[in-house]
Amino acid sequence: MTIVKYMTIKYNKIMIIYRPFWDTMRSRGETTYSLIYKHGISSATIDRMKKGKGISTAKIDDFCRILNCKVEDIIEYVK
Repeated sequence: MTIVKYMTIKYNKIMIIYRPFWDTMRSRGETTYSLIYKHGISSATIDRMKKGKGISTAKIDDFCRILNCKVEDIIEYVK
């Protein structure tokens, strides 16, 4: 049981974070409101990002297009 518990904790650890996204969004003059109502991003996607949950690569592509940036301006890998 200890091994299963350890593996669960290990695999639930967040490795991709969205810290760069919030900085990029701010520097481009966008808000969550404008992403939702001007660009059609769902509030559920924004909520998932705020909670550190996964989003699709299609959404990352959308953000790169909207914010005119690179993938590394949206997500960051943390060991």
